[in-house]
This record gives sequence, C-alpha cells and structure tokens, in this order.
Amino acid sequence: MNYENVCQSSIAVVKEAANFIKSQMGKVEAAQIKDKSINSLVSYVDKTAEEILVKGLAKVVPAATFITEEDTVENKKSEYYWIIDPLDGTTNFLHSLPFFAVSVALAHKDEIVVGIIYEVTRDECFYTWKGGPAFLNDKPIRVSPNKELINAMIATGFPYTHMKRIDAHIEMIKYLRQHARGIRRFGSAALDLAYVAAGRFDGYFEYGLQSWDVAAGVLLVQQAGGLVSDFKNGDDYIFGEEVVVGNPAIQPMLLKCIEDVVL
Repeated sequence: MNYENVCQSSIAVVKEAANFIKSQMGKVEAAQIKDKSINSLVSYVDKTAEEILVKGLAKVVPAATFITEEDTVENKKSEYYWIIDPLDGTTNFLHSLPFFAVSVALAHKDEIVVGIIYEVTRDECFYTWKGGPAFLNDKPIRVSPNKELINAMIATGFPYTHMKRIDAHIEMIKYLRQHARGIRRFGSAALDLAYVAAGRFDGYFEYGLQSWDVAAGVLLVQQAGGLVSDFKNGDDYIFGEEVVVGNPAIQPMLLKCIEDVVL
C-alpha cells in the first residue's frame, strides 16, 4: 500500500469533516449536549463529523475497519484499521474556545502508518505517513532544536480519570513551573502532539488518554524527529493511556521528571 497516496486522499475527507464542524460553531444548544462521563461532553457535531469520516475513509481503504470515539460504526481491529477522533477538544468547541481538531490515523497491525490532525479554526493541516516527512499545510516541519529544559515550553492535560495520580501530577507541574520556561494546558491532546511535531512545544506528557487522542499525533512527532514513549520509556503509548513526547533532548528530561515523582 502506498501510504503517501492514502494520506493525501484522506486529507480531503478530514477537511470535509472539519468544514462541517466549522459550520456548526456557535449553533449547538444546551439541550443538544450530553454528558458521556464526568467532564466529557458530546453533541450531534461529534457524531455527524465521525459519520462523514467513516463514510469517506471507507472508500480510501475499503478493507480497513474502525476504532472510533463516538461508536457510530462497529469498533474492531483488522490488518488495517482507522483510529478516529472526530472532534478532539469538544469542550473547547462547545465553549467557543478556538482549540480543537479532527484526528485520523491508519494502523497496520497496530503500527501507525498515516496520521492527520486538522486544526479547524486555523485551517492548519498536520500530516505524515510511514517513511515520509511531517508537514503543516504542505511545508515540512521538525521538532524544536532546544536542548535546555529551562528554555522549554511544555504541554500537558488535566485528566478526569486515575484520580489517585493527581498529587503526583501536581508535583510534576510544580517542578516544571520552576525549571521550564512555561507549561500550557489547552484541552486537545491531538493538537498538543501536533504542536510538538511543529516545534511550537518542546515536549508534552499526559495520562488518562485514549487511542484516538494520540494515534495520529505520535506518528507526527516521530516523523518530525521527536521521541515518543509511555511513562516507563516503553512503547505502550497508543492503547496504554499515557504518553510523553518531545524533541530528542527534552523528552528524556521529562521522563526523568516523571520517574522522580512516580507519576
């Protein structure tokens, strides 16, 4: 399979979903919003965007199955399968905060081979494929060259699960506030990863994640020259619910911080 061709064909589908999401900004009423779980919201926008993606991507790779957040199609793995988050940052979208994205990845036997993240409000398309470079709107991107934690901009998230880890997470944030240039929490794991790939963030860590949050982004980081692992420096970061990424200098520093606070 030609992954570059698959990626280019898939971008058109992703843009179609992104255009629908953009058309619904500010139109969702309170009665149309449901709580999936604590602090996890969903509306017809998520579901319709996912339906657009499933319909379009099924034509790109007809034999592929799907792993999706909103369960609009049977979720199962096969040799090839798509991992889809139709709207990463739903809470931001519903509050008219401009930081949310469509995230799509294609896996082959559990290896991510295509990754696309589309930031809706800025029309920024981050994409890559196995063996290829990483791009932002057709321009190659690389992770940052920064080698010093004191000069690093780090991103994280505030998980709503694994509550026993909250104190350790706070300790990690306290350390980084004192030893890094800044720490940000914007509310979209997909975009945090894309921003590391583009060199806007130097590193990112989070736990309590799902595969659709990270699948496309981790490939972007890797193909842009960055490092990706779980918190134990292993490779269980797609389905293991935790990830730490960064440029080759900063990612090991974040791992050491995580080890020290037993996050």
